[in-house]
Amino acid sequence: EILSIPLYVLAAFDRRRLSSQEAGIKYFVLGAFSSAILLYGVALTYGATGTTSLTGIAKFLSENTLLDQGTLLAGFALLLVGLGFKIAAVPFHAWTPDVYQGAPTPVTAFMASATKAAGFAALLRVFSIAFSTYHQDWRPAVEALAILTLVVGSVAAVVQTDIKRMLAYSSIAHAGYVLIGFAAMSVDKSSAAARGLESALLYLLVYAFMTVGAFAVLELAGRRGDDRHGLDDYRGLALRRPVLGGLLAFFVLAQAGVPFTGGFIVKLEVFSAAADAGLYELLAVGVLASVVAAFIYLRIAVALFQPADETDPAQAAMITATSRPVDVWSALVLIAAAGMTFVVGIIPGTFIHFAKDATLLL
Repeated sequence: EILSIPLYVLAAFDRRRLSSQEAGIKYFVLGAFSSAILLYGVALTYGATGTTSLTGIAKFLSENTLLDQGTLLAGFALLLVGLGFKIAAVPFHAWTPDVYQGAPTPVTAFMASATKAAGFAALLRVFSIAFSTYHQDWRPAVEALAILTLVVGSVAAVVQTDIKRMLAYSSIAHAGYVLIGFAAMSVDKSSAAARGLESALLYLLVYAFMTVGAFAVLELAGRRGDDRHGLDDYRGLALRRPVLGGLLAFFVLAQAGVPFTGGFIVKLEVFSAAADAGLYELLAVGVLASVVAAFIYLRIAVALFQPADETDPAQAAMITATSRPVDVWSALVLIAAAGMTFVVGIIPGTFIHFAKDATLLL
């Protein structure tokens, strides 16, 4: 909640644009609603166990048999719904496209990376620690969320014409891949459970860099004072500004899972964790969703290298527009994002080892 409250303001920070104000209001209203659901889940969990400590809940559930499990099950169902909003899992994702499109692009980058990672961190800690005893009860719900999130996020992104909305729906699909690792974490096989958690953490790390890099390019390549990010607006960007166009193509292809990028490694890790856990239905849906998503990213990458149509007013305006210069800080962000995305794809072993160490902190 401390993270969310400033974001309500930042989403509406560009007061000159109605879309930014709309994004802030939508995020605030739906965010407050989800927080109320989350708080109600905490209250029911406290009523069933007598504590709000994660380790205390786990200890109580392992040492006691509840005569009435309805209160507890309702509690962690509401917790899953509340946290599902934070990570933009389907069907709690409705706010994401409008808010991501309307918010200032730097704010969108932060929301799509840091906020989603924080939501997943809370989700992983709550369910892997507090409700580990009841993993057989909540795993089917997580599997259903993963399938819905992958399918809806990938399919809905196909029909979008605005790049920010495309990336918004693709971020929903990316949450589905992390949920696959989360579901694998809940199986009884210890090696598969460990690999599921490791793959989820590694996916969040690489996803954050790919996403920040893509939105940073959109911010630098867009027209000053303009919130339009249509696919046609960026047609020929790689020909006009080769570095920015090439970087945007690299980031979207990495999200597609092209080999020798971090996106390929993290998807491979998630799929391997699902196979190791015996979750073949999630593996099949994940692979199919990746195929659909590849069309989205290739569509963006191809447009970047196509000559702009100067007879089209929008494309002609983009060619003659005054764009933002790449200052030192922007260059550092792009270098860090591209470097991390590339290095993970080349030497993944080091980062997989870091992910294993990180699981000890949860």
